[in-house]
Amino acid sequence: MRKLYLIIMLLGFFRIVSAQISISGHVTTDKNKPLYGVSVSLLNSYDGATTDSLGNYRFTTTEKGERQLEVTISGFNIVYQKLLIGSDSIVQNISLKELITELKAVVISAGSFEASDKNKGAVLSSIDIVTTPSANGDVTSAFKSLPGTQQVGESEGLFVRGGTATESKIYMDGFLVNNFFYSSTPGIATRGRFNPFLFKGTVFSTGGYSALYGQALSAALVLESNDFPERTQADLSVSVVGLGGGIQHLSKDKKSSWGVSYNFTNLWLAFNVIKQKQDYFQVPLAHQADANFRIKTKNGGLLKYYGYLSTNKVGFRNPDIDSIVLKNAFALQNVNTYQNINWKKWLGDGWKIYTGISFSTNKDDITNELQDADNKKVIITNPVFYAYKNYSLINTASYAQARFVFEKKLKGLTAIRFGGDYFYSNEKTTYTLFNGAKLSEKVTDNIYAAFAETDIYVTNSLAAKIGGRLEHSALINKWNVAPRLSLAYKVSNASQASFAYGIFYQNPERKILPTFASIDYSKATHYIFQYTVQTQNYTLRTELFYKKYDDLYKTAPGISGREIAVNNNGYGKAQGIEFFWRDKKTIKNVDYWFSYSYLDTKRNYLNYPAEIQPSFAANHTAAFVLKKFMLPWKTGFNFSYNFATGRPYYNISYDITQAKYRIADQGRTINYNLMSFSVNYLPNLGKTNPKAFVVWVLGINNVLGQKQVYSYNYSNDGSRKEAVTPPASRFVFIGCFLSFGIDRTQDAINNNL
Repeated sequence: MRKLYLIIMLLGFFRIVSAQISISGHVTTDKNKPLYGVSVSLLNSYDGATTDSLGNYRFTTTEKGERQLEVTISGFNIVYQKLLIGSDSIVQNISLKELITELKAVVISAGSFEASDKNKGAVLSSIDIVTTPSANGDVTSAFKSLPGTQQVGESEGLFVRGGTATESKIYMDGFLVNNFFYSSTPGIATRGRFNPFLFKGTVFSTGGYSALYGQALSAALVLESNDFPERTQADLSVSVVGLGGGIQHLSKDKKSSWGVSYNFTNLWLAFNVIKQKQDYFQVPLAHQADANFRIKTKNGGLLKYYGYLSTNKVGFRNPDIDSIVLKNAFALQNVNTYQNINWKKWLGDGWKIYTGISFSTNKDDITNELQDADNKKVIITNPVFYAYKNYSLINTASYAQARFVFEKKLKGLTAIRFGGDYFYSNEKTTYTLFNGAKLSEKVTDNIYAAFAETDIYVTNSLAAKIGGRLEHSALINKWNVAPRLSLAYKVSNASQASFAYGIFYQNPERKILPTFASIDYSKATHYIFQYTVQTQNYTLRTELFYKKYDDLYKTAPGISGREIAVNNNGYGKAQGIEFFWRDKKTIKNVDYWFSYSYLDTKRNYLNYPAEIQPSFAANHTAAFVLKKFMLPWKTGFNFSYNFATGRPYYNISYDITQAKYRIADQGRTINYNLMSFSVNYLPNLGKTNPKAFVVWVLGINNVLGQKQVYSYNYSNDGSRKEAVTPPASRFVFIGCFLSFGIDRTQDAINNNL
């Protein structure tokens, strides 16, 4: 009997074994590369296997009939394959397509530096801006430590890759900020109006920027304001240049917040300690206040408002270049406002809307007097050019913008977005001449724009951004069409190559308007190739670029003696190579970056008699920034060095007899060198529950007092020229910053390691 049972059991076992069917195959990517560790199993059963290093799998099953094979691995689409299991072995090869995710996908970045909460490898954060010594806490000055920007010290703005400051536009939450900087003063660059801590993200496009923006031949700086504060907080600052404070209040349900701040600036103390080249009869004095609120609306919407008001005044004397004893006394009073309200909301089914309006005003009240040695006004009518040094000017301007953007998320990261802009501008200028005569000018424009672009992610390694912008300006009364294209290919997990192409149009700047001529848009065509290696601790980036300028504005003397646009016969080019390296790891507790730019650019525009290198452009620029935080001392040390080769300067005069411009004199300035240093001391570091978090700051700009010459001014007859230099050989800043309710010390440390 025992033998009989054994025979029966063996027969049953062989029957079961003979009933098992072998299922095997090979699993690869859609690029035919084998995948290791893929789970391959029959749905709703325990039968399955995992692929080996060659992508092979094999298992057996007793299941019969129609079944589904489930193939899964993280980072790839799940595949379900129908199988008909009979009596024969099955060989089933599977191809998986990689999922496109934000963590793995290539970033379309040619021509732009991005810093945001989403981008952990951000190039410059808000903390970086305020701890870069040469920036003095100014948003745009910090970007001068990046490649592509010029070290222009006599005028405010971003001069990018052969472009003027007016060819770089600055946007806040998608809306153009028309007066981002304080009003210009002769030979002195003014600061930006806005605090860098207002912004959670920045995208600085030195070329090839998105179709969502226009009216900028060279660059776009796109700033995104903060949403909600982490918690209710307050801050207070006291320094040698003024004082300020503010509060941000977060509701208990964290669905709304509001904030206000006020800052007062008075440079009396600073200018009395550090003597200025100018003779100030009114030291710079400014009041600035802002307010904001944030409200969560239904179904995940967010309503944001930001409002700003500032007033400032300044007055100083300079020796008159056309005489030995006379002086020019310049005075400015400015009132500026800016309002921005916007709303964004997910509409469902992958749709999102972003819309809003902005409104701003600006008023400059300027006077200039020719004065004698006793600072008394004098009017000299022979020669007559002396008389025109006595004038007053009132410029009032108002600007408005309305904007809407729709976005639709498609499969993976692929998306389309489209929308429109409406820009309104109204500027009026009234000149009062030495004899009381008044000249008034008014320039009004309405610009309508439509745009569309799509992000196409073919794989995690290959993506494209394709778009275009359509604009119509009432001032020019013509349409333009501007195509944009960016491609990106991921070479490895940390490196990628990108290419960008685009056409960009811009209206004439205000100073050469109004005009009686029929003019068109100026035009620039960008070609950019970028290669980037970026990790959490390292960034290596190089770019090759070429820009071709067409239809630039040419000018001629107007009725009032100013230059006005007369045609679009100007042209030019800009080409070069740039490098950027940032390292947060190699040297313990040290963060440093280095940038270098080579620029070859020439232009024939405005009153240039030929195609020449613009006076604002240097061939070679470089910057080095180093930051070290020493925990035992609770102190951060920051160092920066900026360099540029000499820039060309020209004395361009109008030859009345030949009715054309000529270069009467030209040369090149000395090289630009600027070494700056700052120290941040955090006395509360390590303390438990302090009442306030304190940061002491000491900053010294141009530590070595190195000589700098930006350009030269010429006398009326061209026989005399004077160097345009900084107001002082160096500047020292001392301040104390306190925050209540939130500890920023770790931000200050971690962003500088």
